[in-house]
Amino acid sequence: KQWYQRRVRGGKQTTFEGGIREPGIFWWPGVIPAGRVTHQLATTMDIFVMAAKLAGVALPSDRIYDGVDLLPVLRGEAPQIDRAIWYYRGNELFAARVGRYKAHYWTWSHEHYEFCPGQRVTNLTTPHQVNRTLSPLVVDLENDPGEKYLLSGGARKKALKLIQPWVDKHRATLEPGEPSLNYCDNMVKNWAPPGCEEIDYCLPIPKKSNIHLCPWDH
Repeated sequence: KQWYQRRVRGGKQTTFEGGIREPGIFWWPGVIPAGRVTHQLATTMDIFVMAAKLAGVALPSDRIYDGVDLLPVLRGEAPQIDRAIWYYRGNELFAARVGRYKAHYWTWSHEHYEFCPGQRVTNLTTPHQVNRTLSPLVVDLENDPGEKYLLSGGARKKALKLIQPWVDKHRATLEPGEPSLNYCDNMVKNWAPPGCEEIDYCLPIPKKSNIHLCPWDH
């Protein structure tokens, strides 16, 4: 935990590594070799694809899935899969990672992280959302997991040459949608859970449903 806190930047509500990165642990005796370690990039969306395949369920072919089947990699039967990782906040693609490189297309830091000692990086940690799409900020996560040093010159061009085709293809295949998690309704909250009488903390339950955009930054 201490290594993690020292090495990566930010936390919840940000698209820095501290708000996104976690280790994945898989345990399946007789299928996944014990003690095997892989640096394969993965997301929770991969679990959906793997679970469907293991269950013998054919997924609809009329859409693109961001998840991939990682089981061959976990078993040690296949090399690591070359893929991109998307860092979204609301409807906006804030960052993208391919291999060791990560490009920030939008920047925004929660004020708590913005003002922590040693956390500020010029242009990267901004108290307001800034669109960097025309000139993305790039970091090398292999050498700099804390996202402290922005690449420039040839190193930056090399990284963007790797990342940008993935981003362009991703955006070209997106279809407009309406994220259900963007909406709130007080009616569905558990205002009076069992036992609340004992601590005298049962809140009045709203009489009408009121679906509205959640009051958080997107």
